[in-house]
Amino acid sequence: MGQTIINKVTESGLVTLDLEKYYPAEEVVLFDLKGFLFMELILKEKDFREALKKWDWEIYRDKNVGVVCTADAIIPPWAYMLAASYLQPVAKDVVMGDKKEVNKIIFLKNIREINVNEFTDQRIVIKGCGEGPIEEFAYMEITKLLRPVAKTIMYGEPCSTVPIYKKKE
Repeated sequence: MGQTIINKVTESGLVTLDLEKYYPAEEVVLFDLKGFLFMELILKEKDFREALKKWDWEIYRDKNVGVVCTADAIIPPWAYMLAASYLQPVAKDVVMGDKKEVNKIIFLKNIREINVNEFTDQRIVIKGCGEGPIEEFAYMEITKLLRPVAKTIMYGEPCSTVPIYKKKE
């Protein structure tokens, strides 16, 4: 009865990395060029520029903004550039694409900002189960990032892992 319970997972030296911590938590809003087009079809430069000047850009303050055009119209590249020039000073981030694309790009950016030196010669478990919508691209990206420095990379939970990479001694 006097046996001590030993937590072998804690003593294993495994470092768990939870990708959910890097998923964008901020609200994503869309800026749709459709409403700035003549008859929602044609971009008239003078009218477009004037409408952007008068637009209340504060509604995008500190938000992640996706720039889209939901109309079936031909939009010149400079129109997106002009929209970005107004959004960039107020928005947290500006991305070309819908909400899913915005989240993906910011998620990848957050992953790439991880200080990999903290994981040098570590045995790393990339957490595989969670609440958030972690897609395969994120697992691939973290593997590419950590492989040059990690001793081992595994997927799953510390009690049940799938080996991914092991540095050759």
